[in-house]
Parts: sequence; C-alpha cells; structure tokens
Amino acid sequence: RGRCRQRWHCHRVVLSRLADAATPLWRLPYAEQLQVKYQSQEKILRVLASRLKEVGTDVHKPGGLCCPLRPIVPSPVINGYRNKSSFSVNRGPDGNPKTVGLYVGTGRARNIVCVRADRMENIPAKHKQVAQRYEQFLRLSPLEPCILFHRGGHWRELIVRTNGRGHTMAIVTFHPQQLGQEALAAQKASLKDFFTSGPGAVCALTSLYFQESTMTRCSHEQSPYQLLFGEQHIFEEMLGLKFRISPDAFFQVNTRGAEVLYQEIGKLSQAAGDTVLLDVCCGTGEQQPNPPCSPHPLSRVIGIEIVEKAVEDARWNAAFNGISNCEFHAGKAESVLPPLLSAWQDERPLVAVVNPSRAGLHHRVVRAIRNCRAIRRLLYVSCKPEGEAMRNFLELCCPADARRELAAEPFAPALAVPLDMFPHTEHCELLLLLTR
Repeated sequence: RGRCRQRWHCHRVVLSRLADAATPLWRLPYAEQLQVKYQSQEKILRVLASRLKEVGTDVHKPGGLCCPLRPIVPSPVINGYRNKSSFSVNRGPDGNPKTVGLYVGTGRARNIVCVRADRMENIPAKHKQVAQRYEQFLRLSPLEPCILFHRGGHWRELIVRTNGRGHTMAIVTFHPQQLGQEALAAQKASLKDFFTSGPGAVCALTSLYFQESTMTRCSHEQSPYQLLFGEQHIFEEMLGLKFRISPDAFFQVNTRGAEVLYQEIGKLSQAAGDTVLLDVCCGTGEQQPNPPCSPHPLSRVIGIEIVEKAVEDARWNAAFNGISNCEFHAGKAESVLPPLLSAWQDERPLVAVVNPSRAGLHHRVVRAIRNCRAIRRLLYVSCKPEGEAMRNFLELCCPADARRELAAEPFAPALAVPLDMFPHTEHCELLLLLTR
C-alpha cells in the first residue's frame, strides 16, 4: 500500500510538471493571467518603439510604447477551449514506450518523458479520451512505436479535432518502414476495428484518418490522408457562417475566441462597401466578407494560403455561405503575392490582413506589402509578436531602405489590441494596426 501511495504521488508530480511546462499560468486566477499577459504586451511594444528609434523612426507614446495599447480582450471560454490537440508517442514516466501524451523535459538534457494530458486545463475531455484509447490500442498492438526514425517502429502521433457540436476527427500518423501493402492494410483494419467496434468505439469518432509518413511533418500532397471511416471533413459554425475544415487545414484553435478576433479585425479595418480585403495566410477563409470581418459588405476578398486543401475548403465555404466575391490562391505567399501586388491597378481602397505562423512573413511578402502604395491599413495578427514578427514590424515601419528594396512610405503603429486566445498559457494574440 505504501508503494502504491508513493507511485500515485510521483504520478501527480509528473502531471503537475507537464501542466506547469505547457500551461504555466494555470494555477493563477484568470484575472491575474490577463494582467500577466497585458504586461508582456506592454514590454513588446516598448521594445518595438526602442528598435524603431534605433533605425531612425521615433514613435514613442506615453509609457514608452510605440502606439496606444487597449485593455486585453478575455477569451469567452477559459477551460477546454482547444478544438485541435496533438499528442506524441514516447516513453512515459514508467518507461513504457507506448505512452500517448505531451512532452516534459528537453532533448539536450536527455530527460524527455511523455506524460498523459490529464491535468491540462486547455485540452477538452473528448481529446483526452481519444488519446487514452489510442494509448490502449498501441499497448495491444504487436507493432512498436516509432520514437526515432532510424531505430524503426511504426505508431506515431495522434491529432484530434472537434467542433462546437462535439463531432470528433482523429488522425493517426504511421511510419511504414518496410511493411508491404498487405501488412499496412492489416494495421489500418485493426485501427478501424478498434475505434468502430472495439474499446475505442466509446469515443464516437465522426471520422478517422490514417497517414503514412516518413518525415516529422508531412503534407497531404506529400502523403495523402487516408480516410478509414466517417466524414471527410469536420464543420464549424462561427458568426453565422458554416466552415468546412480538412484534416490539415489551419483553423484558429479557440473557436469562440476567433469570433472575437475577427469582429475586432472588422472594426479596425474600417472597410466600406468599396473596400478590397487582402487576406494573407487565410486558412479556410474564416475572414469571409460581411459578418465576420466587416460591418459593411466588402467589394472583394483575395485570400492566399499555402495548404491546398485549406484553399479547397475556403472556396467551398464561400460558395456554401452564398458569398460570390471571394477568390483564393493556393501557394506560398512569397510566390503569389509579389506579382499580384506589383500589377495592382484597382482604385478601390485596399486593406491587408496577415496572420502568419510563428515564423513570420517572408521578406518578399513584407517587401510586396510595403511597396504597394494602395495599402494604407495593415492588420498584423501574431501569437508571438516578440519573435520573427518583430522583424516584420521593423521592415514595415523603418525608413526607406534601397538595399533591402523597401522603397515606399513606411507604415506606423497606430493601435495594439491584445486578445487572449490561449488561457493558462503565456501566449497572447496581438492585433497590431499599422497605417500610413
């Protein structure tokens, strides 16, 4: 009994370590979390003001900020808000290599362990349930997990997506190694049976996908997602519109928080009926014209997105919602945007919205936006403004620089609006309005 009590205590300690690492603010009351994040955004705007002054642009405002900072907008949902969760497969605290959860530790320290997500306040119960059942499946499977590619093994990560109605999509990644088609078919059948008629049936999955991947990350074009059963897509409703989402398409992880974000974008865009909206990194086209993005119907929307399946979703979403003035381009923004803007001759007001990954915008994208004089208002959305986005801000707002081909009038920070899309974590979405 004493040993059981000791193991239980150790288990609780490890779960708390995971929660502290992935959601470091989870122990604080929500009001205090917001205060911590607001102070972080203040610091970022002070740094930007200082960096701009170094390159010859003095934008200091009261408090040393580069522009006014509004109070942080809270998330409408605080717990279990994630509509997408990724779970890894690796050795757990007890040494079992077939553990499904999140990582604690670092590769450098060689102390990585995979810990179940039981204590994670931001992950919904449904996601945890699917992860637990997937772990059960792995422990019944005769095949080993693929922890290191060169050491063999097969079973890899699990992605779970849900919508507001509780529909659930699961995506299992599998390294085929040297398995033939017959052996692969047997594994897919085993996984399907487990989640349709076995212990996993309790999850009531809407769809189950399987992807054979020999890389850490693999797109649908590189290795197609194979539907083992159920619906091809998951659907979400937001601000009166319906959105179709493919397995690898980007969709804001906090749906109710995204509604607040897009409403704020609509207000700050000051779009009127003759406005053209340029949406860079548009995902599945959540920023359709009318209700989500603007209080006024927009004249035209141009979306650019690298994931082809997401573009297919965006086109379907526009058609389904009866929106006919949208066009979506599939491809890298640095390839699609420069020729589009260099040939721009439309006299209508042009407003740009960019929402890149944490890697920020490619320099060619920044240069194209900066040198397009038709863009007078730019809304930059970043979940990590202190990272690569800071480089983008500087290039957009610095004086003209012939060496970097930044010729047109610079933008200036006009207003910053922080929105909490990630309760319990240190992250915060910053909406920065740049004007000229």
